[in-house]
Amino acid sequence: MDKLNFEIIIDAPVERVFQLMLEKPTYEEWTSVFSPSSTFEGAWTEGSKILFVGVDENGEKGGMVSRIEKNIPNQFLSIEHLGVLKNGQEDLDSLEVLDWAGAHENYIFINKGNQTLLKIELDSNQEFAEYFEGTWPKALQKFKEICESSPS
Repeated sequence: MDKLNFEIIIDAPVERVFQLMLEKPTYEEWTSVFSPSSTFEGAWTEGSKILFVGVDENGEKGGMVSRIEKNIPNQFLSIEHLGVLKNGQEDLDSLEVLDWAGAHENYIFINKGNQTLLKIELDSNQEFAEYFEGTWPKALQKFKEICESSPS
């Protein structure tokens, strides 16, 4: 696994950035960069299962089966990816999944007064590293625009 790192300064207080990152309407807006139908099912509560899903070109729902490993409001969020959702079925133990199961996606929120330094650290296999390196900066830029333009 490769460890990928991304960061951006957002002109908004950390509480606002944290809130907008996890609220469903704004989450769906900034993650649309990854998939136009991107959403989540579940809760951001520490220890809970959460599904990150979308609909493919054939209308099939699929995505990631994950667990919120740590949630320290306004500071840190860690997601552990456990498997995939395909055709309505959770796959937690196929060879394809075992290659990357246990990968983490961490969000670090650093209070800079009226600004927030948002850092993303994620584990990626080489197959997806190039995609993430091209897509994450676009998603973070979109998220920055949401945080800086939405009314407080």
